[in-house]
Amino acid sequence: GGLILFAIFSLVMDVFKIGYYSSFYSCLSAIKIIYPIVQAIFVVVQTYFLWISAKDCVHVHLNVTRCGLMLTLTTNLAVWMSAVTDESVHKAHSKLKKNMTEEIFRWLMRAGMRSSSAEECNCNSQLCQIFKNGYFWLYPFNIEYSLFASAMVYVMWKNVGRFIDHHSHHIHRLKFRLFRKTFFVGVVLGLIVLVSGLGVLILYEVQVNSSTESSKKSQALTMYYIFNIVCLGLMSLVCIGGSVIYRFDKRDMDRHKNPTRTLDVALLMGAALGQYAISYYSIVAIVASTPRDTISALNLTYALLMIAQHTFQNIFIIEGLHRQPP
Repeated sequence: GGLILFAIFSLVMDVFKIGYYSSFYSCLSAIKIIYPIVQAIFVVVQTYFLWISAKDCVHVHLNVTRCGLMLTLTTNLAVWMSAVTDESVHKAHSKLKKNMTEEIFRWLMRAGMRSSSAEECNCNSQLCQIFKNGYFWLYPFNIEYSLFASAMVYVMWKNVGRFIDHHSHHIHRLKFRLFRKTFFVGVVLGLIVLVSGLGVLILYEVQVNSSTESSKKSQALTMYYIFNIVCLGLMSLVCIGGSVIYRFDKRDMDRHKNPTRTLDVALLMGAALGQYAISYYSIVAIVASTPRDTISALNLTYALLMIAQHTFQNIFIIEGLHRQPP
């Protein structure tokens, strides 16, 4: 389901890229227009393949299967690196253009700070601007799709030639009842936090980017940090509560080898390392800075809570992954 969601947004991004690059077919190489078309075909074919075959443990043509899966995995990683690089270059160019005069910016570009691309062509029409802004806003979905697909292909690669253990033959299906009291309350609270977070993010972006008054920017930052501090505090308490409940629920731990679970734990810890590093550098920067105002105090609290929340959440999830079904 998650793969399908990210695939749909990736296809929309490719449509925007095709429309944007088609506006400059006269000053662009054909590969610029062909690339999003080929990428869209790759997304459709790969999504269909994973939807049909993700649960298969292949036992024929093992070497060819492993080779094909590893080629698919490296292709996804290459697409991911390309998307991250393209998005970073775009943001760097936008920042550079914002802080310099038009003449200096053009001179630097001619001096070799960027290669020939669509950025050098004039994008004057309203439709062109919509395509341009649209596909850069959709880049995160394409990045997540590549990582999502890479993880699933890796699990398939690990499962090639694998025989299911005897204890895995018992399939436990989770039965969710939408209007059961606890489940319904959890869904409602999650949706409220999600919608509130989107609203706060939009207000923050609008006030910071459009307002020139420092007081309004300070208010936007204060609102942003307070909302995140409250959410992180609640999440930390919920994860601690879940870990405490585990102690009272006497259930056996599953210690058997499982490639999917091993990958889940590795990705979970690897993703947390990035957030730990960001929080650590934020703490160092705040402590080293001289003007210590309310924003600095909120930022410090936010960074500390981010470390605590990721720690408690990872402990809770890893314990849950290793527990036997009821």
